[in-house]
Amino acid sequence: MEPQVVKTREELRAALAKLPGRLGLVMTMGALHDGHLSLIKEAKQHADHVLVTVFVNPTQFAPGEDFEKYPRDLDADLKAVATVGADLVFAPAASEMYQGEAAVTINPGPTATVLEGKTRPTHFAGVLLVVHKMFNLTGADVAVFGQKDAQQLAIIRQMVRDLDMPIEIVGAPIVRGKDGLALSSRNAYLSAAQHQQALALSGALKAGRQASNSGASASQIKKVARGVLENAGVKIDYVELVDPTTFAPVQAGEAVLALAAYVGNTRLIDNAILNIGEATNA
Repeated sequence: MEPQVVKTREELRAALAKLPGRLGLVMTMGALHDGHLSLIKEAKQHADHVLVTVFVNPTQFAPGEDFEKYPRDLDADLKAVATVGADLVFAPAASEMYQGEAAVTINPGPTATVLEGKTRPTHFAGVLLVVHKMFNLTGADVAVFGQKDAQQLAIIRQMVRDLDMPIEIVGAPIVRGKDGLALSSRNAYLSAAQHQQALALSGALKAGRQASNSGASASQIKKVARGVLENAGVKIDYVELVDPTTFAPVQAGEAVLALAAYVGNTRLIDNAILNIGEATNA
């Protein structure tokens, strides 16, 4: 069934008034792929109705990043949403979401100063601003975000906890192609040769997990993962083992093996959760 599409706050309010029961929210920037659709499917498990937002949020892009060329195709997005049965799509213009520059913003805290936050220092403040606004505009009961953006997920959970926001946050697993590459809208930037090169990211995670399962130390795990990326010739931004909640470096126990690398001019991220110093038979 085709979802209803609304583009203004007034249209959104009117449409939501006709959706009784528990509301699930999936926030996207469009260019939808199976990863996004998995989030919508997950949201349907937690709510009576699902609202999908399609909005390329300008506040989370720094000057010189890919805001202008970020892929946009609302018609294709609506067709994709229809295949998984979302009820409503909110696709506002930037002028609808930001009626002038926001004077009141959100400090995303220390978790936002490392890894993605170090490379993109204004990114998470922009993310939290739009997420907070969407939570307020929709009144959603539950929101689903992907584990692929693990640091973003952790920071959103922190905001909800610290500000006592009445919404449940659900994390959904990373969706990968058959070749292991994590699905991303930015994969559209890759040539066929670069796509093959990008497989080094999932390969690095696999090698890191194997090292972890063998009881390797944190430094050994990072060295193995970094070696896979170096051998593929991609430009490494970071390879780190961090706490899943604070993203502080860890040497033992449960950790996120997080990495970012440039394949050509395209910056890709990926991660896996593993245990350091606990050999397994896996």
